[in-house]
Amino acid sequence: MELKDKKIGFTLTGSFCTFQKVIPKIKEIKKLGADIIPIMSFNSYNLDTKFGKAKDFIDEIEEITKKKIIHTIQDAEPIGPKKMTDIMIIAPCSGNTMAKLACDIIDTPATMAAKSHLRNNRPLVIAPSTNNGLSGNAENIGKLLNRKNYYFVPFRQDNPITKPRSIVFDVEYIIKTIEYALEGEQISPILI
Repeated sequence: MELKDKKIGFTLTGSFCTFQKVIPKIKEIKKLGADIIPIMSFNSYNLDTKFGKAKDFIDEIEEITKKKIIHTIQDAEPIGPKKMTDIMIIAPCSGNTMAKLACDIIDTPATMAAKSHLRNNRPLVIAPSTNNGLSGNAENIGKLLNRKNYYFVPFRQDNPITKPRSIVFDVEYIIKTIEYALEGEQISPILI
């Protein structure tokens, strides 16, 4: 499956520690000829963290995509009605965002973008990154793994010694997961 001319919504949520790995994948997808619509949650768009300044991430993403980032609920809502995306990925997808999607809580640009996109029966790819994936959020991951049109970037335990309940996606599988999801297939979501 080629990504050339595919309209890809690329959403970032607040697992800031993965941004430095995710942004180069946005660039790689763009080089493959995809039309990327950048989307950020409220927190990822507004918060400076020890991993970097929000403005620096915003500037870099907008330079790569040549588009303004969607960062309000109002701007995310038309994604579905206007059929703006063939596929959407949330990378990173925080535990908070996964919990909201599992419970149909639509109160951020990221969750509104996903809900709006899904109304067209098109694939939504989740790249989980959360410190509670093997505890409180395991139930939500299970719900989403069993929903129609949801696909997961393969993930594994993050650090079994210092963060035994943490999981994180493997960034090297982002493009392959998108390609499979466009064909309606899930590659094995769990890595050892």
